[in-house]
Amino acid sequence: MLNAHIMLWLIAIIWGFAFVAESAGAQALEPYSFNSAKFVLAILTLIPLLFIFPHKQIYQTRKLLGYGIFLGLFLFAGFTFQQTGLMYVTAGDAGFISSTYIVIIPIIAMLFGQKIPLTTWTGILVTIAGLYQLSVGPDFSIEKGDVIELIGAFFWACHVLLIGYYAKQLPVIPLAITQFSTAAILSIIMALTFESPKISNYLTEWIPILYVSIAGFGFASILQILAQKTVPASISGLIISMSAVFAVFSDWLFMGVIPTYNTYIGSSLILAGMLITQAPSIKRVTNSTKNNFKSNEQNDKDKT
Repeated sequence: MLNAHIMLWLIAIIWGFAFVAESAGAQALEPYSFNSAKFVLAILTLIPLLFIFPHKQIYQTRKLLGYGIFLGLFLFAGFTFQQTGLMYVTAGDAGFISSTYIVIIPIIAMLFGQKIPLTTWTGILVTIAGLYQLSVGPDFSIEKGDVIELIGAFFWACHVLLIGYYAKQLPVIPLAITQFSTAAILSIIMALTFESPKISNYLTEWIPILYVSIAGFGFASILQILAQKTVPASISGLIISMSAVFAVFSDWLFMGVIPTYNTYIGSSLILAGMLITQAPSIKRVTNSTKNNFKSNEQNDKDKT
């Protein structure tokens, strides 16, 4: 369990810095063009791992394709909105708005009949207040990029929920390759249809593309699927959402973007809202872990 939590914190750091890399890429490449390159490179990074770490898990190819393609659709949508939004907002703001998916998760669960406790509703309201402070101007206008990032957060919420379910049933690397392949095909089709990708632009932004592809996609996605085999979606989502903090830090470190007063207040409220939202889930997981520990301890005593 400890190793899984370390994996999740590594993902948060990698993805936080990836917001800056994607923001830099957005200056020269249009969204579908940038995403096409990073998806293809991510796949090329993962394919050798099939032979280095052969999977032993028995699975149905049809199930792998079905689940992988379904995951790929949400992956494609999430990154499309995220990359498009980065054309209009800073990496730090994008990181915090994208991380609100952790608040969207219980709302989606409510649509499927799950009751939302009062604590969670409190967290949702605090997060909304943070979004208002971060995104809404004095004349009640809202930045275009903020809206786009928020839509992307919905798809991230769906992806986290689905990964938590599918990762327990299928081998890690084939599942990752299948979802990336789906997203790559869709991105390439959209890039060739609606954009004008140029080799010179790819050469200009090769460093951000490599970082996002190899570290942000290949390495981090494998860690995510491995970690979510043992860590509940609520806990893993909360840890990964801390990537927003690292996004602000890396935005300052590499881009020289100094957070404004609204950014400090809005980001703090969003962070507080996310923590409050996940409090009931964390409490349930903690109690369950304690009960299992006591049960195992009692069984050991009975054996002796």
